[in-house]
Amino acid sequence: MNVRGITVVFLAMAVLTWPAGAKRSAPTEVEPVIHAGIRYVAPNDDGRRAYIEAWDVQTNKKLWDLTVFTNRIDPKLEEDVQWFFIDKLSVHDGMLIVKSERGTTYQIDLTTKVITQSEAAWSAGPAVTSHPPEIPESINRVIATGSFAKKYELSYQLNPFYLHGDLDGDGKADLAVLVKQRSTGKLGIAIVHGSTNKVTILGAGTSVGNGGDDFEWMDSWEVYSKERGTKGISAPKLRGDALLVSKSEAASALIYWNGKRYIWLQQGD
Repeated sequence: MNVRGITVVFLAMAVLTWPAGAKRSAPTEVEPVIHAGIRYVAPNDDGRRAYIEAWDVQTNKKLWDLTVFTNRIDPKLEEDVQWFFIDKLSVHDGMLIVKSERGTTYQIDLTTKVITQSEAAWSAGPAVTSHPPEIPESINRVIATGSFAKKYELSYQLNPFYLHGDLDGDGKADLAVLVKQRSTGKLGIAIVHGSTNKVTILGAGTSVGNGGDDFEWMDSWEVYSKERGTKGISAPKLRGDALLVSKSEAASALIYWNGKRYIWLQQGD
């Protein structure tokens, strides 16, 4: 069966399994893509989880599947209008590019299966005018669910609301995610170490340097790459990437790992 024929089969399955009485329309057809003998498809058959599947073209056997993002469901609203699906697949420079109905773009390293999200602003999708952006599975697994979620919730105060970087210098990608302490509403950053999934909280009720225990003042942040070095800033040699947090026309600070803990280094007043 050719790629077009396979697409028709998957679309037919989606239509047949679409729930009766659903208030949003069925997701649009997503054309599968083939790269290095592997066919990548987006089934779009689960409103809470958007995922892709990899199939061997020669044997037509499923190799693996990967959750790209999940949809947070507000129980006070109709569930199906909160579903957002994958809209398009493509491959570029060995990366699988996944675009969601919101317009958010994800890049998947087909060797490591690490998912990164573009920093483009998200947009509202069909039938919903205000709803949090999709949550990558790596964040949902550690922060948005389980015991951690009892004390903290994700914050979307800044875009992007999470960053990737090798923050502790161990060669593994770490996550820095904006969070809010549920009991106080204080804003901060949760750092998830990629090698252990251990979470460190900065702000959000935990004081760090001149930043205090509430980062509500912060209006921009970015990863300060280790490769940039420390020229022009007051900082020791960096073990890994750092976080540069700022308030417009005021102070900024570098947050970096010294081998034991995260250090706050003021960069301006």
